[in-house]
Amino acid sequence: MNRFMALIIVAVLVLPALAAEEKAEAPDPQCVIKTNKGEIVVKLFAKEAPQTVANFIGLAEGVKEFTDPNTGQKVKRPFYDNLIFHRVIKGFMIQGGCPLGTGRGNPGYRFADEINADALGLHTMKAVDAQMKPHPWMGVRSQEDFNNTVLRPLFRAMGITSDEQLKQRQMEVDKRVRALTLKEVYTNLGYKYNDKLKSHAPKRGFLAMANSGPNTNGSQFFINLADTPWLTGKHTVFGQVIRGMHVVDSIGTVPVDPPASRPREPVRIISIRTIKSQP
Repeated sequence: MNRFMALIIVAVLVLPALAAEEKAEAPDPQCVIKTNKGEIVVKLFAKEAPQTVANFIGLAEGVKEFTDPNTGQKVKRPFYDNLIFHRVIKGFMIQGGCPLGTGRGNPGYRFADEINADALGLHTMKAVDAQMKPHPWMGVRSQEDFNNTVLRPLFRAMGITSDEQLKQRQMEVDKRVRALTLKEVYTNLGYKYNDKLKSHAPKRGFLAMANSGPNTNGSQFFINLADTPWLTGKHTVFGQVIRGMHVVDSIGTVPVDPPASRPREPVRIISIRTIKSQP
């Protein structure tokens, strides 16, 4: 075999491998959340929740513009530096990212949820069982809760606007209620889902966006101290703690004042910065 042929063979074998390496997906970004209780390292799900992760990193690094709640001016600076975990509920979650430290602040904008209801199984879970008992994840505790969560949104979706129309279509309504899935209930409440995403359930150690309803994400986030299945499909899960869960657990046990569950002694976020991803 001459040298020219050997070079061709090497090129045939090596070049596809190099091309495959170039096409390999970039690893998920990682961030270190430095607090006065220790460091928490998180992996962010950039492919599963791209807009949410970009927003989180942009605010953390100071490259995304936000509205300063104290001045009303649009600024760019590391958003999370020196904010606090303003809400801590033992056995549930720790929440931070409010510029006011009260739970009512935001960066001056809102953006959409990034959730795949089908990937989470919500399209197969019935909203009521054979005895018309509501699924526990809906948090229905009274008839009024059921009306607000299931019936009134369903009436809107069906175009029922009067008692007379309801009487005429009562059998249809009853049939629809018994067939409703959790996905349909949440969709009627205003949640919008993306079946192209690969979503995660809100489990212990996972990060999710705090919100005040569908598509109201801003800067506030929480880290779960336990699995929270009742939040499935209602909050964008965008990351996971990979080191420092003991710090999260430690924060989760600090003394708090009711009813807002605000820590008596500030639990401060010193900074949030991206770090080089580990293989």
